[in-house]
Amino acid sequence: MKRLWLFLFLLVAAPAWALEVVATTSSMGMLARTVGGPRVKVTELAPPDRDAHMLQARPSMMRALRDAQLVVAVGAELEIGWLPAAMNGAANGAILPGRAGYFEAAAQVPLLDAGQAADRAQGDVHPAGNPHVNLDPARMATIAKALAERLAQLDAAHAADYRERAKGFAAAVEEKLPAWKQKTAGSGGAVLYHKDGAYLLHALGLTLHGMLEPVPGVAPTASHLEALAGKLRGRGGRQGVIVHTPYQPPAGAEKLAGLSGWKVAVLPIDPPAGADANAYFALVDRWAEALAPSK
Repeated sequence: MKRLWLFLFLLVAAPAWALEVVATTSSMGMLARTVGGPRVKVTELAPPDRDAHMLQARPSMMRALRDAQLVVAVGAELEIGWLPAAMNGAANGAILPGRAGYFEAAAQVPLLDAGQAADRAQGDVHPAGNPHVNLDPARMATIAKALAERLAQLDAAHAADYRERAKGFAAAVEEKLPAWKQKTAGSGGAVLYHKDGAYLLHALGLTLHGMLEPVPGVAPTASHLEALAGKLRGRGGRQGVIVHTPYQPPAGAEKLAGLSGWKVAVLPIDPPAGADANAYFALVDRWAEALAPSK
């Protein structure tokens, strides 16, 4: 009897028709969950409290990828240090790049900073462009529609459902974006540790004054912070905010705050693991609140 109840529970909890989707980050997981609804079972590889640039391929990733029917990656080489190795270890030809089972978010939208030379002297640059598209709600809406088409290709019987959910997400973004812009109007802009929040600043029409990193992937130096502080003091006008994520070292932000008088905000760039669209919108709300001009 116990085995029968367990079997019935598993049928309800994990329908046999669910598509196995592996998302590289919680933002991609949110998008897959939002567009796929009950037709998808989503596994996320990168915890939101870790830098997705810096992970290593693990056996748990390979096990998840081995059974996947679709991989939803950020792309633009964000996961290049670990995803190719994990996919090779999974030995699942259906999810290799170029196949229907492989989807890159960054390939669906225009990227900021595209076309930079792959010069290691300039740090950890991405020649295809800045991969951190997840904090731009409008780009995420476009990506959602493209993801709906990919899911429709894999599961034609439910194509209309996927497209309707993507349209609903896009409509929610369109409704919320004016309020985010209004809240941050008159902001003094921001300094970021890394260009991971650049898309949201761009979407809101705010100024990015610089990065704590002298070049991508290199820790802040005293000379760089002093030069950046001089730039901030010299601009006059309303003060902005210095932003770093919970996993980025706080010392550089705190040093710059002391030199410039700007406040520091510690903000994640991805929603919590297992997030839905509401959690994603709450993340953007947090950024808008931090970026809003001081009263």
